[in-house]
Amino acid sequence: MRPSNTIHFNIFLSLLQNHALAIQMVKREVMGRYKGSFLGLLWSLVNPILMLAIYTFVFSIVFKVRLDQSNTLYDDKVSFALLLFAGLIVYNLFNECISRAPGLILVNTNYVKKIIFPLEILPWVTMGAALFHACISYLVLLTFVLIIGHPLHWTLLFLPIVLLPLLLLIMGLSWLLASIGVFVRDIGQFIGLILTMMLFMSPIFYPASALPESVRDYLFLNPLTFIIEQTRGVILAGNPPDWAGLVVYYLISTCIAWAGLFWFEKTRKGFADVL
Repeated sequence: MRPSNTIHFNIFLSLLQNHALAIQMVKREVMGRYKGSFLGLLWSLVNPILMLAIYTFVFSIVFKVRLDQSNTLYDDKVSFALLLFAGLIVYNLFNECISRAPGLILVNTNYVKKIIFPLEILPWVTMGAALFHACISYLVLLTFVLIIGHPLHWTLLFLPIVLLPLLLLIMGLSWLLASIGVFVRDIGQFIGLILTMMLFMSPIFYPASALPESVRDYLFLNPLTFIIEQTRGVILAGNPPDWAGLVVYYLISTCIAWAGLFWFEKTRKGFADVL
């Protein structure tokens, strides 16, 4: 482990140097969430199965929501449930990491006093736990797609490439918010409001194509919109990614990740004084 007063700006350097520690902390994070429960780790599988079943029943049977062919999805009763669940997986990944970011240092004050502990890996640990649950949810989604007789498209292989720039964006924001949360305790409440707004301003409960063109462009100001649409495209519609859009998203996300880490490293010296 490197000394905490050594500044670096390589986004992945600390994770690579402390990967064994990060893996152990992710395991503890995941297992700790279900510690003492009857089903234990099985809840990570049961929860998405129940949620997908509820979405399918409510929107496909109760409200009888259907999509037309212009949405490039199947015109059947379960298409809206698939669209909704795929969008929520992306949002939940973002929400779990960002909502916890402002309190990461505050709930791990014992690590702040340890000179050799790499504090910058704490957002990676949260990311690892969130990715674990996202992968389980994707597994449930793909299994459900097969059960109802829909094909799995080869474009599914592009899913990690589609999600990568979002992960970089999350890391940059997490480092930034983790640092600010030490000095401004109200930031957590503010972020909660922003995340709620992003939920309804994302094309989760509807496809972006359902909106008028005059409004649709503003929807893409939400950083989740593009990734949600691309995720649905590669999984459900069999469409290849928008490579030009991904390149732009990747460049912006990399800059934000670097800036977030830069801010975190510059401010970490003051953590011990405040805490």
